[in-house]
Amino acid sequence: MLRLSAVAGATGVLTLGGVSFARAADGSEKSRTVKGHLPTGAPDFVYLPVEVPAGVREIEVSYTYGKPSVPEGTKGNALDIGVFDERGTALGGRGFRGWSGGARDRFTISAEEATPGYLPGPVREGTWHVVLGPYTVAPQGLDYEVTVTLRHGAPGSTPRPVHPPERARGRGRAWYRGDCHLHTVHSDGKRTPAETAAAAREAGLDFIATTEHNTTSGHGAWEGLWDEEFLILCGEEVTTRNGHVLALGTDPGTFVDWRYRARDGHFPRFARRVRRAGGLVVPAHPDCPFVGCQWKFGYEDADAVEVWNGPWTADDELAVAAWDNMLLAPRSGRGPLPALGNSDAHAEPQAVGVPQTVVLAEDLSRQALLEGIRAGRSYIAESSEVSVSLTASGGHGEHADIGGRLAVDPDAEVAVRLEVSGAPAGATARLLTDQGEMFTSPASAAPLEWRTTASLAAYVRAEIRHRPPVGSPPGLPGAMAAMTNPVRLGRGGG
Repeated sequence: MLRLSAVAGATGVLTLGGVSFARAADGSEKSRTVKGHLPTGAPDFVYLPVEVPAGVREIEVSYTYGKPSVPEGTKGNALDIGVFDERGTALGGRGFRGWSGGARDRFTISAEEATPGYLPGPVREGTWHVVLGPYTVAPQGLDYEVTVTLRHGAPGSTPRPVHPPERARGRGRAWYRGDCHLHTVHSDGKRTPAETAAAAREAGLDFIATTEHNTTSGHGAWEGLWDEEFLILCGEEVTTRNGHVLALGTDPGTFVDWRYRARDGHFPRFARRVRRAGGLVVPAHPDCPFVGCQWKFGYEDADAVEVWNGPWTADDELAVAAWDNMLLAPRSGRGPLPALGNSDAHAEPQAVGVPQTVVLAEDLSRQALLEGIRAGRSYIAESSEVSVSLTASGGHGEHADIGGRLAVDPDAEVAVRLEVSGAPAGATARLLTDQGEMFTSPASAAPLEWRTTASLAAYVRAEIRHRPPVGSPPGLPGAMAAMTNPVRLGRGGG
């Protein structure tokens, strides 16, 4: 048994002394246990090297750590775990073999199979690294114990993963409903992929995305769960210490590293990796109040932003307000940053599809859906019961829908039309421009019409709000039931 300690005040990463194993006969099993202490101010990531000899069939890692009482208002201990193989721990993840964060206290990897969150494959000879991530550390520090077990024998063969198809039959050009932020047992969720797919179908969705925390193990876990009318996209929730971002709709198997903070300057590199893999960069729940969740990387590298995450809360209100303030910000020739809404559902009672993003796409395919999202041709609804149409028309036949631009002269009259179905009882419809709320009416009165000019409104977007709770302060809006991306007005701009 080894006892190791980290040095207080370190930043970035720390590599501990290694653990070695001698080669052993087939059928044998050897274990080593390491105990150590991490003080407050410990690095974000602590690496435990493990010298793996030839002839290993399976590696198993288990760990425990102390959870002492802490003063009220102080964060206690939380320790994540993962592993990199003999290909190394360099940023970019060439040696990545799995991550479970704090969701599991043990994992196994062999050629034939691996614990969800981890990638099956040969346990090759060389230096592996168990990665500890002290997410928060109590004032007393964090005592940990890691046990590594190697089982010797024939390696076996690794099954070829079966990934979702690129497209489904769909309905041609249509509005497709999806949930682009979901978790299963492959990270910290409790539902299996089969249970998640069933819940998505029940919610009336046409597509979903698998976005596990810091791992791609879920990409091959959906075999048999898609069909001609239901598409599954691959992705990852890249969970850094300075915010979470969805790598949405990437090529299957694309891993995006998370081991950096905003001050390190690495994020643009990994945003480019997402795009090279065909995906979108979508900061998630940017104003979430939990440790490490607030988005600190800015939006220059974003393709969209998740402004509504799960049932409506105060941090969603903040996210929508911040997003609205960015709608006229320059984006290197691109249009306004589109908004998404997703459930981020992990387990019951969190509902898949609450909310959901409704995308106008040419067909039910990965490319068409991502093009629709990137262009802002989408709106967000709390359920499949709610549908919204927002259009703007000029006096000479000009027409634009959500995500489009109505190219008219500044003083030309613009007719804005809002149609809503399935709105909750007592809901209010609001039309907002760059000046703020300009028109409001009971949603039950839809279709609603409002007139303006491009000189008065650079864009127009719609919100459908629930009736405010009884006793709410005057002027405080109710929870969101649906909201659209903007229709831009006028000839210029992005």
